[in-house]
Amino acid sequence: MEHYDFVAIGDTVTDAFIRLTEAHIYTEEKVEQLCLVNGTKIPYESVTVVPAVGNSANAAVSAARLGLKSALVSDLGKDSYGDDCIASLTKDAVSTAFIKRHEGLKTNYHYVLWFRDERTILIKHEEYPYALPDIGAPTWIYFSSVGENSLPYHDAIGQYCATHPEVKLAFQPGTFQIKLGSERLAPLYQHCEVFFCNTDEARIILGGSYRSRTSLGKSDFKNQDFQDGAALARAIAALGPKIAVITDGPRGAYCYDSHTSESFFMPPYPDPKPPFERTGAGDAFSSTFTATLALGKSTKEALLWAPINSMSVVQKIGAQEGLLTRPVLEQFLTQAPVEYAPRAA
Repeated sequence: MEHYDFVAIGDTVTDAFIRLTEAHIYTEEKVEQLCLVNGTKIPYESVTVVPAVGNSANAAVSAARLGLKSALVSDLGKDSYGDDCIASLTKDAVSTAFIKRHEGLKTNYHYVLWFRDERTILIKHEEYPYALPDIGAPTWIYFSSVGENSLPYHDAIGQYCATHPEVKLAFQPGTFQIKLGSERLAPLYQHCEVFFCNTDEARIILGGSYRSRTSLGKSDFKNQDFQDGAALARAIAALGPKIAVITDGPRGAYCYDSHTSESFFMPPYPDPKPPFERTGAGDAFSSTFTATLALGKSTKEALLWAPINSMSVVQKIGAQEGLLTRPVLEQFLTQAPVEYAPRAA
């Protein structure tokens, strides 16, 4: 069996980006809502179809472009969308040896309502018969979003981690996995080398509010100790992950490394121009951070690399077009301003 540096596990999807021209943003209690007039015809500017995306597929492509030997474990239907996904992954040098095609099932297809620089995604996960193939012992596995019928799959991956302690696990939970919480997924949390989520997701995992800090007053939080990003990272690390990374959108990211007992805040890399479309920024950060570690670099170096790919991705349509090769990413790093550096938090 071939040895891989990076094996990503999770659902793959085709995204159809529908760029809206006539919509409204309605803000209630600082929460933005995309509003369309019901019962009318809504014009749109364009549709852009992007195959082979999703948290794990994006991570596999990110790792491959940074020079790692990368593979994807996923499920697809035996349809034209599945064919397009295989072709796209192959073009990006991601091995498809562990992808299963299912007769009678569809490839995941999502609709992305794109208005200004933000997007609202209409999602549907097909119910695949998840099963972990024999992946050998890669250097890293990267596990992320799967469908809600996948609880036994999580148990199988947890068992794999227990019997392969030499394999490092990166876990970027999707919506269903976040709602499950840390107790049900304890084997994953306890074997996790690096864990990723955003500030709102961290509060859900830790038992806090589902709503963002921008929409709530200080007294509204159920867990007031978890308001600060650095505290969130330390609290997540206490659940088992050796390194916890908490992203905070365009404000930056927080990291706690239990190997060194250090906490960091990492500012974003300066945008060369306003973001064009924000899909995949979080995936770019998480996958690049993990790939940097897989290349033998330190946590501080991973914090320097990760925001650069996030910055690049939001300048393009979709989650993968802006993912950089290692030479290009390193060139951006040489051009970074002095203040672009991890800070003690």
